Amino acid sequence: MPTTNPRLNVVLNPELFKFLKAISIKEDKTMSATAKELIQFAIERHEDYHLSLLAMEREKLNFRNKSISHEDAWK
Repeated sequence: MPTTNPRLNVVLNPELFKFLKAISIKEDKTMSATAKELIQFAIERHEDYHLSLLAMEREKLNFRNKSISHEDAWK
């Protein structure tokens, strides 16, 4: 059955192949489906990390520009 989704061929070392196979057996999924889910998870984590860095930078800028002292806040 033809598909419109792009394909990707990946070469794994034997150890990675073994782990991927074990996970796919444990979760009763194909190795392709397992690899796809793991890649999606890794991309989401990567995105979260970079968005966190951006948020921390923005927080630093806002803190410097808009901060007030503790005493002033409780007056």
